[in-house]
Amino acid sequence: MISVVINTYNAEKYLAEVLESVKDFDEMVVCDMDSTDRTVDIARQYGCRVVHFPKGDINIAEPARDFAIHQATHPWVLVVDADEVVSRALRDYLYDITSRPDCPDGLYLPRRNYFMGRFMHAVYPDYILRFFRKEGAYWPPTVHSKPEVKGRTEHAPKHLHLALKHLSNDTISGRLLKTDVYTDNEVDRKLSHHFGPWDFISRPTHRFFKSYILKGGFRDGLPGFIYACLDATYQVVMMGKVLERQKKE
Repeated sequence: MISVVINTYNAEKYLAEVLESVKDFDEMVVCDMDSTDRTVDIARQYGCRVVHFPKGDINIAEPARDFAIHQATHPWVLVVDADEVVSRALRDYLYDITSRPDCPDGLYLPRRNYFMGRFMHAVYPDYILRFFRKEGAYWPPTVHSKPEVKGRTEHAPKHLHLALKHLSNDTISGRLLKTDVYTDNEVDRKLSHHFGPWDFISRPTHRFFKSYILKGGFRDGLPGFIYACLDATYQVVMMGKVLERQKKE
């Protein structure tokens, strides 16, 4: 049996569509972080079990992830963001694979992402570890962390019909806001690093080349080029913030 777990904070924009896509799973658990909009009402309308995690000054979901997944009552957990849709094909695939004797203990799922109104080849399949056995699993409370799963993990086929659909269509402003938030949360983990002038050249260059050339961002036209530039910018901002903090301490 499979529980779907969703972390939320003011997530009313897409939540009904997301819940509609997962309503046929055995359980839906919404872990809310003090939403002030209709998030909790929508969750209850869909019959979700709502649990609470205090937001405080937290601005990312990861600190609440481990608490959330251990509120599930079934042995398998599918973690879905409040702006991700699960296809019927993916649901059927998950139930099928868990019925097999050689089923892995964790499964990386492909995800479709959008930017400036376009599906981004540079990001696909954007594999994320979102399906796993609850027993022995742990989700670290740091930005961009992934769950630690006890046992063997595999990647699901990268077919589009099995991919999580990311409803959020990022804008340039949205990407810049995420860059500011995510890099803030990376600083503590990177304080022991010593970034020199060469790092400010090599790391952004590598990220641009990886996004635009290796991952095929060139197929996405000008939005693909801009996306690769923003990937490079992320590295500059992250390293700059680390240096800024180091000089203060």
